Amino acid sequence: MSDHDPNALMGIITVHEKKVWEALVSGDRAADDALLSDRFLGVYPDGFASKQDHCGQLDHGPTIHSYEMQEIQLLLLGAEHALLSYRAIFQREAASQHETMYVSSVWQRAADGWINIFSQDTPAAPPKADQGI
Repeated sequence: MSDHDPNALMGIITVHEKKVWEALVSGDRAADDALLSDRFLGVYPDGFASKQDHCGQLDHGPTIHSYEMQEIQLLLLGAEHALLSYRAIFQREAASQHETMYVSSVWQRAADGWINIFSQDTPAAPPKADQGI
């Protein structure tokens, strides 16, 4: 399987993105650290985050109880970069309700694989009254 094939690359990048989520579920700071670039920038509803911020949230254990990725899309940004976008439905460790975000992550080809350099989470709008649940 070549990571120059768009379908294969989507699978590769999706696996890496799931590893980030799994690090949040398991509380594995080392795994999170290995997946993020030292120059990582996160753009979240509560502000900007560095790699240290993202990994540091795991200092007290897992932050996510469960997650699901839906409507996954890949946009190639050249030979060395790809943008993975999807809808994430997840439950934080200390929460009783699920949340929905639209996530876009930029992955860069590195010498030993792919590394996450940017991620942005956009909260999903609540359903309109005339759209049902």
